[in-house]
Amino acid sequence: MSQTKGHAVHQQLVALLDQQNATFRVMEHQAVGKCEAVSEIRGTALGQGAKALVCHVKGNGVRQHVLAIIAADKQADLTKLAVALGGLRASLASPVEVDTLTGCEFGAIPPFSFHPDLKLVADPLLFERFDEIAFNAGLLTHSVIMNTQDYLRIAAPTLIDFHRQE
Repeated sequence: MSQTKGHAVHQQLVALLDQQNATFRVMEHQAVGKCEAVSEIRGTALGQGAKALVCHVKGNGVRQHVLAIIAADKQADLTKLAVALGGLRASLASPVEVDTLTGCEFGAIPPFSFHPDLKLVADPLLFERFDEIAFNAGLLTHSVIMNTQDYLRIAAPTLIDFHRQE
């Protein structure tokens, strides 16, 4: 994977957060793919991690790409997500679609949509337990830890409860 993939997204994200006066910090670290490992490096709880899933919602005449954000310690219920958006089913997008819609490699996608065809939704549980959320910032080697309320104000995701009930 080239180091430049995701670089533009990283710069766009940091510029947006600066411009919106968000309370955040950028952290450089080793590229690790697992949520558990990266939360340990960041010094944050696993539940503070914002995991980004690029999904396809289909059925009932709905064909929508969705960037679904969920707490890293939870599993997504894609059927619940699809139904909440008026569809019947949802599946994860292909690597090519992820690349086209986010400009990032899988695992580095921030919880912000910079593509007009990618609807941003988030599970509210992510914002109820912690004052800060943490996520990869376009690059596997860079994370952002930011104020939860600033995230909600700037990203303005549609809130949909779609985590699996334990």
